[in-house]
Amino acid sequence: MKIKIGSRFVGSGEPAFIIAEAGANHNRDFDMAKKLIDVAADSKADAVKFQTYSAETLYSKKTPEFSYMKGQNVYDLIKSIELPREWQQELAEYADQRGIMFLSTPFDYAAIDELDEIGVPAFKFASSEIVDLELLKYAASKQKPMIISTGMANLGEIEDAISTIRSVGNDDIILLHCNSLYPTSPEVVNLRAMETMREAFKLPVGFSDHTLGIHISLAAVAMGACVIEKHFTLDRNLPGPDHSFAIEPDELKEMVRCVREIEEAKGSGIKEKSKLEGKEQYLKARRSIHAKVDIPKGTKIVRDMLVVKRPGYGMKPKFIDMVVGREAKKDINEDEWITWEMV
Repeated sequence: MKIKIGSRFVGSGEPAFIIAEAGANHNRDFDMAKKLIDVAADSKADAVKFQTYSAETLYSKKTPEFSYMKGQNVYDLIKSIELPREWQQELAEYADQRGIMFLSTPFDYAAIDELDEIGVPAFKFASSEIVDLELLKYAASKQKPMIISTGMANLGEIEDAISTIRSVGNDDIILLHCNSLYPTSPEVVNLRAMETMREAFKLPVGFSDHTLGIHISLAAVAMGACVIEKHFTLDRNLPGPDHSFAIEPDELKEMVRCVREIEEAKGSGIKEKSKLEGKEQYLKARRSIHAKVDIPKGTKIVRDMLVVKRPGYGMKPKFIDMVVGREAKKDINEDEWITWEMV
């Protein structure tokens, strides 16, 4: 199954759609937000993504602190890192100028309307919103592709989300396997869940990666992920909740480069000599039957007169028993490869 996002098809047989997740790493600095777009564009990612939320509609003021954000009031933290919504149009236009798709994850109904109005090519939802079926339904009614992260979700919850999206006639759904841990340790990633989801729902499946480094994302591509979403930052030492586990500009560029090489390396699946290996390598590096000693013309050849070595200009080694017992038609010098015309 393939789904079109902007000008790109995503799904089976297509290159992985790479989302460079800026998230809240703009630190409410407009110039920093534009620099994040520059980094994503320079890395040749397919899309750069921010997040559109308001503390008032996202968290109760009574929410206990998270263990990984000790000493920080959740509501106050979210309030301090909100993306100013008046930036969205200009950021989207700037991304378009840089040749990269602009996305932002909506966390409320107003955000869905705002992003729809500025023409985002798809809606990407965070894992925690998978249980807010009314929110998903409202976004799906806009008839744009829906990319749904599935951290913490079981198959039943994923099925509920899919059914809700389809209930308004939207079948353009991409699922992302995800772990809602920041950062995620490799032992809990469970990349094989991608295959489980593909088999269960017959939908394109990708991976939203919160691990440190780029290697788990690369493994996901090798295992068939059609989308890779990865947090990035200008500098991991910047203040803010998402910088520490994000990758930096050089790493993002390297990740995209490696993803594309992995896709090339996956190939067609046909087991044969490649064009680049060429005739020279095929002949000079392979083995064939050679004369172990001088074999005068008319000599009946015995096994001890023969040896198998490189190059492969002579008869294939599998025919050595057919050479034994034959007569030499000409003088065969020691170390000379033996052809059918010689016996």
